[in-house]
Amino acid sequence: MKTILLFSGVVSKLDPTDYTGFTFFVGSMAMMAASAFFFLSLNQFDKKWRTSVLVSGLITFIAAVHYFYMRDYWETNMESPTFFRYVDWILTVPLMCVEFYLILKVAGAKTSLLWRLIVLSVVMLVTGYFGEAVFPNQAALWGAISGVAYFVIVYDIWLGTAKKLAVEAGGDVLKAHKILCWFVLVGWAIYPLGYMLGTNGWYTNIIGSGSVDVAYNIADAINKIGFGLVVYTLAVKKNEILN
Repeated sequence: MKTILLFSGVVSKLDPTDYTGFTFFVGSMAMMAASAFFFLSLNQFDKKWRTSVLVSGLITFIAAVHYFYMRDYWETNMESPTFFRYVDWILTVPLMCVEFYLILKVAGAKTSLLWRLIVLSVVMLVTGYFGEAVFPNQAALWGAISGVAYFVIVYDIWLGTAKKLAVEAGGDVLKAHKILCWFVLVGWAIYPLGYMLGTNGWYTNIIGSGSVDVAYNIADAINKIGFGLVVYTLAVKKNEILN
């Protein structure tokens, strides 16, 4: 790997054909830009919606910082930065679940819903990490546990308590809730697929194996920035009604 000196540090020279490294770099810049956008827009909202937009900014900011580290790790080792990726997810995915609670507070969402979604997301991620990095010989078992937690989250937001609260709230809240649900159902689907491609189990003979870092990076940017933009749009609409 070639390096060049920049000011007082050493910066990796990105190979033009290194598409994985390129998506790490673009992902970090895109999420940092989204963070600046969310943070700088906070003053236009009242307290009720300011928290939701703030959380959106925190999600993309945390991801941006981790993506800088993941890009450096990739350039140095040319292997998937599994540990850094899971550290990023363990911080940002529960915050994405928090967004459901925040937008549904107008319909009387209780903190029990908040903690249920947070705990489920943590279980999903911790067991996923165990299967991918700690106990790779038992990847199918840990992946199954992770999958159960994921589908319980999907049930809660599509058919369970969260869905009922969204229907009760109606209007723009219901529309935003539906879009966020699609992000979880479709956008998050890349993660279990990537897990199966990166580990060995009964599914390996069916879907094969390989690296999905490029897909992960693109999906992360779309999911996290998209989540934030949905919440931001809802906050703007509610702010216009108040004014």
